[in-house]
Amino acid sequence: MIAVILLAGGQSSRMGPEIPDKVLTVVEKRSVFAWSLDTFTSSGFVDLAVIVHRDEKQREDLEREMSSYPSLPTIIWARGGIKRNDSVRNGLRAMPEEIETVFIHDCARPLIRPETLVSLKKAVARHGAVTLAHRMTDTTKLVSETEKEHIYMTKSLDRQCLWAMETPQVFQKNLIIRAHAHAEREEIELTDDISAVEALGEPIHLMEAGYSNPKITTQDDLSWIKHHLAERKTAS
Repeated sequence: MIAVILLAGGQSSRMGPEIPDKVLTVVEKRSVFAWSLDTFTSSGFVDLAVIVHRDEKQREDLEREMSSYPSLPTIIWARGGIKRNDSVRNGLRAMPEEIETVFIHDCARPLIRPETLVSLKKAVARHGAVTLAHRMTDTTKLVSETEKEHIYMTKSLDRQCLWAMETPQVFQKNLIIRAHAHAEREEIELTDDISAVEALGEPIHLMEAGYSNPKITTQDDLSWIKHHLAERKTAS
């Protein structure tokens, strides 16, 4: 069985006071959350969705968003934690034992497409851990501070070795549970779930989507995503 953890409980702290919850922001007649949920529902292979929410008010809002869906996978609700890794662990703990494969997705990435999920599903059958990612194209520097403000010593990094992580990230369930348990014991701070598998010394399969899949962090990101969702809607 296949499950997805949909992370919807972020604080939206960088969006400004006029957007208190970015995943509930409406874009092209759907909320950002609904775009992500619809993609996983449309894939046809997700048996269970664990929706990690911030509080009861947000859960009620998300449930209203879902009320118009004629068909959904089994839904389990999990309360978000203080940090992202706490939220993911709460989602993992809410899953039944029969789940074998776990997708983990930030709902603030609404451009994900069903055909990409199919490719990830095929890849995780061959590899224990798979993530969407893209190669870095900008010149990237490692910086260290000097005694003067805003003046740094810099070192160029080899772009051939640099990738930016995205979601979904997909795992064999036993592996991601073992990885998170290890990270929790060792008090390893995680910014994504691939980092937990890294800490075990396990290899990661990287996959490029072939299209932009950014995360909404600021209002500028939201404007950019509105433009691309409008283009997709017109093309379809």
